[in-house]
This record gives sequence, C-alpha cells and structure tokens, in this order.
Amino acid sequence: MDVLSLIGIILAFVAIIGGNYLEGGHLSALINGPAALIVLGGTLAASLLQSPMSAFKRAMQIAIWILFPPRVDLAGGIDRVVNWSLTARKEGLLGLEGVADAESDPYARKGLQLLVDGAEPEAIRSILEVDFYTQESRDIQAAKVFESMGGYAPTIGIIGAVMGLIHVMGNLADPSQLGNGIAVAFVATIYGVASANLILLPIANKLKALALRQSRYREMLLEGLLSIAEGENPRSIELKLQGFME
Repeated sequence: MDVLSLIGIILAFVAIIGGNYLEGGHLSALINGPAALIVLGGTLAASLLQSPMSAFKRAMQIAIWILFPPRVDLAGGIDRVVNWSLTARKEGLLGLEGVADAESDPYARKGLQLLVDGAEPEAIRSILEVDFYTQESRDIQAAKVFESMGGYAPTIGIIGAVMGLIHVMGNLADPSQLGNGIAVAFVATIYGVASANLILLPIANKLKALALRQSRYREMLLEGLLSIAEGENPRSIELKLQGFME
C-alpha cells in the first residue's frame, strides 16, 4: 500500500473538516445532497462526454494504483537482465528459451523470445518500442481522465453556486427558504474546488508518475535486451543500466 497516498487523503479531509470545526462550523454544514449531486454528477457527465470509452475504462482500472501501485523494481530488473546476459554468453541466445517460457512479464517475455528467434537488434527495438509507447500512451490518457475531472469540478461548483443563488433570489419574500439556497451555493463551490485540488488533480499527477516509472522500467529492459543481442559484456550492460536508477 502507498502510505503517502493514504496519509494525503486522510489529511485532506482532516484539514477541511478540522478547519471548519475550528471556525465554529458543524459537519452537517458541509453535507448537502443537492450540491453533491450537481458537482459530482456534472463532473462525471463532462468527463464521460470528453473521454473515449477505452480511456475511461482504463482510468477506472488503474485508479487503485493510488493506494496499491504496481511494483516496479528497477534494481531487481537490472539483476535479471545481467543474469540473462550471463546465460546468453555461456549457452548462446538459444539458452534463453527456458528463461522466456518461465518469464511472467509479457513485455520481457516478448523481448526474450525475439532474442531466441535470432531477431536483429533494430527489429527488436522496433517491435518492443511499439508496445512501450502504446502502453505509456494508454496509461497517460487514462490519467488525463482524472485531470479533466479536476478541471471541470470547480466550474461545475460555480454552476451549483449560481443555481443556489437563483433559488435564493426567487425566494426573497420567504426568508425560511433563503438558508437552503445559500447553503447549496457555498457548499457546491467547496465541493468543486476541494475535490479538484485535493483529490482529482493529485490522483491524475500520481497516475502519470506511476505510468512514467513503468515506462522507465520497460525502457531499461529494452536497452538491456538490445545489449544482449549485440553481444555486450555483462559488466558493461550492468553499468549502462544503472543509469536508469533513481
């Protein structure tokens, strides 16, 4: 679990609710069904209209990365590549066939299979770069779904505020109706701005960072596989790949 994400989410709610309490407010003042419906429903509707179905579905799939990010072990990956290069040096590229069959990572398995098949380095690069950039683009587009939500939410909050004020202006003759309209107006604004800046935009940026980290791992594997194909010394391969370490 990503502890920093969990702490950030909790701290965001504590800051808003705690600040409201210290100012003499009550939790019930921040709970408003119509305001939530306007902001959440409107934001979701706008993002659905903007996003392709594939990007939206992928966004929902990788949202769990915020708390449970995919494990990317660059150091372990470098060790694996070095071991592959040692096997290739001792047994030839055909010696990697068993390694390829046992490999759980589809990207690495494809690269190893290309080595076993005797593909030229440029062919290996061409094939694996397609997978590399396609997966990166797919995940970045998914992260942008949350980014778009973060852009729409404050504006939808303002729409909710205006709707609340319209309700207030239409009931000036009835003071008993003023409170609810004013509450919707201000709470909708809070929902829009807070959800965007405390949840949606941070989620988008974190997902982008995780996608780029995975891309760096795949790029490291690609460079390692190409080095093996070119017959480089295992020690030289290790020193080269250490440049990918953070």
